[in-house]
Amino acid sequence: MPRHRYVVCDVFTDVPFAGNQLAVFTDARDIAEADMQRLAKEMNFSETTFVLPPEADGHVRMRIFTPFQELPFAGHPTLGTAFVLAGPLQLVEIRLETGRGTVPVLLEREGARIVFGWMEQPAPTVEPYRRAEELQDILGVRSELPVELYDNGTPHVYVAFPSVDAVAGLDPDFGRLAALGALGVNCFAGSDARWKTRMFSPAMATNEDPATGSAAGPLALHLARHGRIAFGEEIEISQGAEIGRPSTLYARAHSPERIEVGGSAVIVARGEFQL
Repeated sequence: MPRHRYVVCDVFTDVPFAGNQLAVFTDARDIAEADMQRLAKEMNFSETTFVLPPEADGHVRMRIFTPFQELPFAGHPTLGTAFVLAGPLQLVEIRLETGRGTVPVLLEREGARIVFGWMEQPAPTVEPYRRAEELQDILGVRSELPVELYDNGTPHVYVAFPSVDAVAGLDPDFGRLAALGALGVNCFAGSDARWKTRMFSPAMATNEDPATGSAAGPLALHLARHGRIAFGEEIEISQGAEIGRPSTLYARAHSPERIEVGGSAVIVARGEFQL
């Protein structure tokens, strides 16, 4: 009976039971594609990754599944998979092949332990969000910056709130948000190097996400494009406190084409499926 081993880690945190949960199947060569989707649904985390031999210039190829679909790229699965694989391989950089190209992750260590990682994300496309008025009516706010749609493999729209307290107190209508379609709605506020965000994606079966790496890089680019920070400036993003999984993400947009997102991760469990 085939045994498929996996590792569970919490991403964008340095302590267990915070951040965003991820399951990593470290050798998926014998897992059929249909079973990948079934396993992701069985794990029931926002994403699960499956590690395969490389096909291009990476150390490995990675496939990312939500409980309902495959994604070409996502942030916390990329960083978490890097932490899981690079430890025993003793790498300082690991290159992960994704549906949006190869993503390098540069790792920082304290002795043998990986403590932090920076991933260079795929460059996003940017366009005005055509349903901006409807979205702002649902949220009950007028955005302080243009409402724009960024897509680096996962589409995200950004709404600038007047204060951190306004973001924290938000209680959106998930039914109306779901009707907007499959995208992440990112509500953010802050200043200088510190920002708070909440990400809602009910149409993708996640009412609220505790840590959204694919949205952190475009947020830094959004702020730089509209003059809230300088290009190349590092920001700290807090997320997830309202749902009991506080997370910390770091991001910097050196240019529209070069965007990095960083954070920590901790391994919390190991197991196997027998199918």
